[in-house]
Amino acid sequence: MWERYFTPDSMQVALELLAEHCDHARVVAGATDLILELERGLRPDVKTLIDITRIPGLDRIEIDEKGWIHMGPLVTHNHVAESTTIIDHAFALAQACWGVGAPQIRNRGTVAGNLITASPANDSIPPLMAFGAQVTLRSARGERIVPLEEFFSGVRQTVMQKDELLTDISFPALPTGSRSVFIKLGLRRAQAISVVNAAVMIETDGQTVKDVKITLGSVAPKVIRAQEAEQFLAGKILKSEVITEVGNRATMASKPIDDLRGSAEYRSEMVRVCTMRALRFLAGNREREGYPEHPVMLWGSDGIQIKSSLSSSYEHRDGQPIETTINGRPYVFEDGWRKTLLRLLREEAGLIGTKEGCAEGECGACTVFLDGVAVMSCLVPAPRAHKAEIVTVEGLAREGDLHPVQEAFIAEGAVQCGYCTPGFLMSGAKLLEERPHPSREEIQQALTGNLCRCTGYYKIISAIESAASL
Repeated sequence: MWERYFTPDSMQVALELLAEHCDHARVVAGATDLILELERGLRPDVKTLIDITRIPGLDRIEIDEKGWIHMGPLVTHNHVAESTTIIDHAFALAQACWGVGAPQIRNRGTVAGNLITASPANDSIPPLMAFGAQVTLRSARGERIVPLEEFFSGVRQTVMQKDELLTDISFPALPTGSRSVFIKLGLRRAQAISVVNAAVMIETDGQTVKDVKITLGSVAPKVIRAQEAEQFLAGKILKSEVITEVGNRATMASKPIDDLRGSAEYRSEMVRVCTMRALRFLAGNREREGYPEHPVMLWGSDGIQIKSSLSSSYEHRDGQPIETTINGRPYVFEDGWRKTLLRLLREEAGLIGTKEGCAEGECGACTVFLDGVAVMSCLVPAPRAHKAEIVTVEGLAREGDLHPVQEAFIAEGAVQCGYCTPGFLMSGAKLLEERPHPSREEIQQALTGNLCRCTGYYKIISAIESAASL
């Protein structure tokens, strides 16, 4: 997988390592895309990983004195989805991040990583582009600021240099009278890549649109602006015939392709539909319909992600052990540092309750708690376990007594083949820690990252409802 793995304790150390190893290095934040690329042999040149997840303070969302919102490189999609700052001042971005993957993915995947991956189907790019965002790129040589519209150079390509690290994403908070909305069309409700997505931001003076930004994803080599549609809408009122014409003009801006998720013809039509839908939501002040008041995070009762910082920088290599705590017990692993956390747990620790289903973050069978947060262990590098606390399904029981969710699964007949059950148990247990009496909708939200391969989900949902009533 990799030949060297560094965990710096400061940004300065990270930049120095990147400068030294940049020809063959990648930075690890969420690694939800990177792990898959390495597993599939898509990045044979990457030999060194530089894991910045233990550097404190990089997961902040703040507004400065000029009214600009700043997001650090470790801000995850779940950070954004629950941030009152983002919800109040940049709602379309909260919507976009809430629709990414599932809770376990959103707990690891970062917005910065989403930008750097540079897929035209990525969900956070359209709202950030609509808000006029910019990124700060740092290296040992210095720092530069790049407008987001100039950051992407092609499909999965950016202007970043090999020794640069994205340290900040910033954009002005929307002024009074401005609102935004994000529309995503996928092939299913969760864990779906966008077939088409659209972000619309409008600023109004009474009923008249003063300013508008319409950005479209998954319909061109890069996320694009529908500038002709924007120009037409400026100075007009959001009436039915105006919305229809804006939808038609937005379609003209797109240049989609045929692929497995949809044909070019279908995508063109859906650009029109999604743009019109977004404008109708804004016209009716309905853009926040369906957004949960308290999104399910699966990061426990503390309400924030817990990150265990290190007292000094660390390099994992042969002879340098991984020291960790699993289910309350200390472990020292002399080998396994080139594996994923899933394989470390199964092959080195012998904890085979955590299952490998898809090995690409789609099924949730490998869900564990890493420093109190539910994650897909198949997408976490094993060295992240160093000096961390991990809980697997074997650790849910206490002093011989099953966890209430485990007892409820037995009583309700929710255990089927058993293969996916550990992941469901972990998600259910973390949900009840986060909110002891969840609604059925919140239970469904918590399970969006877990797939059952045998039959339906009714007994599983009923079991968690039963456990919550105890």
